[in-house]
Parts: sequence; C-alpha cells; structure tokens
Amino acid sequence: QVQLVESGGGLVQAGDSLRLSCAASGRTFNNYAMGWFRQAPGKEREFVAAISRIGGKTNYADSVKGRFTISRDNAENTVDLQMNSLEPEDTAVYLCAADSTNEPKRVAAFWDYWGQGTQVTVSS
Repeated sequence: QVQLVESGGGLVQAGDSLRLSCAASGRTFNNYAMGWFRQAPGKEREFVAAISRIGGKTNYADSVKGRFTISRDNAENTVDLQMNSLEPEDTAVYLCAADSTNEPKRVAAFWDYWGQGTQVTVSS
C-alpha cells in the first residue's frame, strides 16, 4: 500500500501561481511513477501531469503544458506540481496518484493509488 496526502490548494485569482505537494508513505517511493489528475464538478477525472520513477521523463496535458511543472524528490518522498498563470478553467480538486509501472497512462483507471485531493479554485 502507498498512502498519498496532498496539500497546497487554495483560492487564487487568475494569473496567480500555486504549488501543490503530495507526500507519500508506505512502499518504496521510487518504485512508482507519480502523477497529478484533476476533477471538476460533473466532469470526469482528467490527467494533468506525470513523472517517471527517477524523474527523467515527464509528460503533460496539452491544457497545462508550459504553465505547470511536475517534479519529485525521492529523498523526501514528495511530488510537487508548480502551477503558474492559473486560469478559472483550472478550478478542480487535484489528486495525486501512483503507478507501479514506469509507463504512466493518461487514463485514471490504470493508476494504482490515490490521495484524497486538494481543492484549487481560480477566480476571474
């Protein structure tokens, strides 16, 4: 089992920045690719970003590319999501996820472990 706890959400204005963090405990952190998804009310869970086990490979949803950056610290067992130039459309609950393969998919069903999420609200 891997336990994931997100933090850093909040209410910001359009154009602001926010940094989310996810702390992992349980099994060996660097055995897992890590990712962030988001879910807005009435919508499906949406892929945001993912990072490979050692951090050498990242990928992003087109909607956040160039604005968001995912990073991980395997010594601290954390994965962060730096979000810049936030837009009202980024409003959602953001969830951290872990994938035991090193080829993380953009489909939520393939991920193994999930955090509870942290709310991000961007006002216009």
